[in-house]
This record gives sequence, structure tokens and C-alpha cells, in this order.
Amino acid sequence: MAIRASKTDDIPRDQLTGALRRGAVKKHVAAIHVSGKLTLLQRKLSNVLLLNAYDTLTDQQTHLIDARTLCMMIGYNSNDMDTLKQSLRGLAETVAEWDMLDDKGQQEWGVSSLLSYAKLKGGVCEYAYSPALAEKLNDPKVFALINLNIQRRFTSGHALALYENCYRFVRTKSTGWWSLDLFRRLMGVDDSPYYQSYKHLNAKIIKPSVAEVNKTSNIVVTPEVRKRGREVVDIRFHIGENPQLAILDMDDGAGVRNAPVYGRLREMGLSDRLARQWIAEHGEDQVAAKLAYVTGQAGVENPVRYLKAALRDDYQAQVKAPTRPEVAARAAKLAKVRDLAAARTPTQRDADKRLFLSQLTETRQRDDFDRHGWMSAINFEAIVDFWDEMGA
Repeated sequence: MAIRASKTDDIPRDQLTGALRRGAVKKHVAAIHVSGKLTLLQRKLSNVLLLNAYDTLTDQQTHLIDARTLCMMIGYNSNDMDTLKQSLRGLAETVAEWDMLDDKGQQEWGVSSLLSYAKLKGGVCEYAYSPALAEKLNDPKVFALINLNIQRRFTSGHALALYENCYRFVRTKSTGWWSLDLFRRLMGVDDSPYYQSYKHLNAKIIKPSVAEVNKTSNIVVTPEVRKRGREVVDIRFHIGENPQLAILDMDDGAGVRNAPVYGRLREMGLSDRLARQWIAEHGEDQVAAKLAYVTGQAGVENPVRYLKAALRDDYQAQVKAPTRPEVAARAAKLAKVRDLAAARTPTQRDADKRLFLSQLTETRQRDDFDRHGWMSAINFEAIVDFWDEMGA
């Protein structure tokens, strides 16, 4: 499994040295991979944990995520904590291995457990990566974010493993040749005598996985084999964009980059990755509204930092202070909700909003929440009840 941390910008090859400046077809087959024997649940879990930790991978030794949010993100029944514990244990027992060139063109090999530890306490999952692995996972030249909406659609661990190992090569449109031994390892069937036969491997692993990737994800993969005599010895996958991308409502960045708000963020100085991340987390309308808010403020020395705070804390235009006691009490409750939401991580905030939206039955309620978030007047009572149920 090639671990993915974030959808990458185009690699700045002019800033690289040595072999790293070569065409991406010659990139390492699996710069970082872990055992393909991960279950589907473990594979989804590892991606969500990585996404949650990505912004602070090298700055924080430990990372936290609400257990209920974690389960919701992977489409899992949050009442079954025993299975979640088993999956976390499996990640801690799984070896991650890398074999790549450093920025000086020197070969580097390393190995680490995928998680150095994990624990569940008080409804919160705490976990950590080894410093060496965290450094590699944080490298934007290597990894690409796996869209979690895509991930949730997979029903086969082998198909998700194939998708992860192919998606890193989406820009070069080919994985390059893999030996069948390596492919079996990536699929987690290297210790099965049954799959030493290419006939069985093709029928039970390759064909079903290719079919699910092409049906489920934002790419289409086509296998090609290379023979020595009559024996199949190598395989590679050609990669193209899924023509149903728009229908599936999955965006690899091209659509976002055409949005006017994206251009304004880039003009402000944001990187491509951060601009797309903010739009994905908050929505185009919310980002546009906060951009307008920041633009209207006088004396702003750092617009990017101010915009980040405005999005995080949902800054609103000043209004007259309430005078009636009941209005003041209402405002106090909304202020508490705002502070509670701001204290959550970006992943948790996104999950909170989606969970709340799923509880709204009327279109006008959903529309108002889309426009005003937790400050939605129409949904005031429901919002207060939601955060009370969250134990806040």
C-alpha cells in the first residue's frame, strides 16, 4: 500500500537535484509501502489518521481525533469499539518500508511501524508516528491525498490497495513495470501458494480490483502484462481520468482551480495545496464570504493569517449588541457553539458539519446552514441540542 497524505502540487523539479529531476515514470515503484495484508477497514483507517495528522506531522509528536468522528469518516459503526481496537492494533503491528533517493540523490532505505502507538480514552483516539516515518509522510513530493469520499465507496481491500498504488502515478499515466512478486506483495497475497499462478491471480485479484477501481474512483486503470516465453513475469497499469468524474462529484483539483475564489486565494499568496484544502473544508461560498470580510477590514497586516482565523472562528460582520435578556442569552449560546467548533481540528469540524447536516430534514434548514454554518438562526435550537449531545 502506498500511503497518501495529501493531494500534491506539481513537483517543482527545478528545485530538486540528482535522480529526483528525472521523469516521474522512473519514480520509485512504492516510495513508501506497507503490507498489502491490511484489511479494508485498516486501510481506510490509516488514511483518515494520516489526513487528520498531516498539517502537524513534524510539529507534534502525538495526534488526537474524536473516536466517533474517526468512525464516521471511514463509514464504520462507532458502537463496535472492539473491532476499532483490533484495527488500531493491526496498524501498530504493520511495518512501513521506504526505499527512495534523498534530496542529494543518495539512496535511503528505512523501516518503521506504521503507528508507533495508539490509545483510546474518553472517546478520543490518540496516536503517533515515528519521527522518521512522519518526516517521509510529510514530503509533498511523494504523496497525494486519497479523496475520502472515494475511499468510502470501496468494498474490497484489494481494490483500494490497487487504487492507492496506481493513484500516485496519475500524472505520468502509468505505474511502470512491477514484477509479479512485487504486485503480489502490494496486494497482500505474496504468501499464498494459490496466487503464485497468474491465472488465479488474474481471475481473483486483478480483474475484480480493476473493475471496482474503474467503477468507484476518479481514475480508470488498464493492466498490461509482459511475458518471458509463455510465462507472465511483469505487470503495469495505464492510468486515465474517469469520464464519470463529474457525475461522481469527485475533484482531483482541476475543477477547484477554475473557481474564481481559488484565483483570489492564490493572489493572496496561498499555495495551490492550501487554497484547495480551504475550499474543500469550508466550501466556495464560505471562503468567498470570509474573503469579502477580510477585504473590508482596515489595518490588516497579514491577510492570509487573518483569513485563516476568520474561517476557523467564523468571523461575522459587527452587529448591534442585543438588549433584551433572552436575545443576550441566545447570543451567548451561539458564542459558545462558535468557540467549541473552533477548538476542533479541521477534520473534526468537517465531520461535525456533515453529521449535523444529515440530521436536517428540510431544504430551507440545510440551505441556511450551508450559508451561515453554526450561526444559522433557523437551526438555532437544533444546533444547541447537537452540541449538548456532543457533551460540550
